[in-house]
Formats: sequence, C-alpha cells, structure tokens
Amino acid sequence: MNILERFATITTFIFDMDGVLTDGSIWIFPGNDFIRRMSIKDGYALQLAVKKGYRIAVITGSHSLPVQERLAALGITDVFQQVQHKKEQLNAYITQRRLNTNEVLYMGDDIPDYEVMQVAGIACCPADAVTEIKTIADYISPWGGGQGCVRDVIEKVLKINGHWETDTEVRNV
Repeated sequence: MNILERFATITTFIFDMDGVLTDGSIWIFPGNDFIRRMSIKDGYALQLAVKKGYRIAVITGSHSLPVQERLAALGITDVFQQVQHKKEQLNAYITQRRLNTNEVLYMGDDIPDYEVMQVAGIACCPADAVTEIKTIADYISPWGGGQGCVRDVIEKVLKINGHWETDTEVRNV
C-alpha cells in the first residue's frame, strides 16, 4: 500500500506542538514571558478537518496557554500538555476513543516524538525535523514546522477522501 492509500484511512491527526504546530522558536521577553509563532494556513486546515469530523489532538511536553486558546478557537479540545511520556498518552487516547492505530497520523519533529511515532499508523514529520525522526517517518512534508507542514498532511487526507473544499463558512482562523 502506497502512502496516499494509507492517508485515505486516517480519521485522527495527532500533532506535537513545538516544531510542528509552531516553528520551534520562541521570542523571550523580560520577566521570562515568551511567545510562539503559528501558521494561519495550518489554522485553516485544522478547523476544516474538525468541521469535517476528523479528530485532532495535540500531545506536547511543553505548556502554553495562548496555544491552547488558539487551538480551542479552531475547535480542538484534546490538548495534552506537559506530557512526560507521549507514547503512553497516545496509547491511552487510542484506547479511550476506540481507534485502530492504522487510522492515526502522528506528526513530530524531535527525539521526544521518536517512540510515539512508532505507534501511529502513519508517522510524519516536517522538513526541518531532526535526522533521527526523518529516518523513521513514513512521510516527510516539504514544509517546515509552523510553516505549513500541518496543512500539508491534513490537506492530503481531506482531498483523498473528498472532504477538501472551498468553505464559505470558515471562522476567522
């Protein structure tokens, strides 16, 4: 089965946050405040996937209230932050939702994603992922983290399944 045929079976997208949903950089301000950068194009794809009935979750070792609020505005409520063992969290999510691992796509970019990527039906990474992650990825997006890699995989799945369309009722993403 080629990768496009495998994309057709996906019902659930799970993403790492830093380096996938964001570009992996932070801007540090006085008082230890910092901000992350996300792509509006990824946002469009995320909200459309939710609207079309796909499950989307985020599993991350970090914590960011602004990112959680942004994701909630896009319709994503399954956000697991400060996760020490991503593989255990993914397995629990799969069990709770009664999913088959073949329907799960996971996108990660760095060493903490290594084990969890081996559980998912399709392991994906952005173009700027570390070498170890690229070697186990089933698909490497031509786009970097926070620069369209999320939209890339969502768009592929939705197009293959006839769910990608011009959406005239899109929220402000």
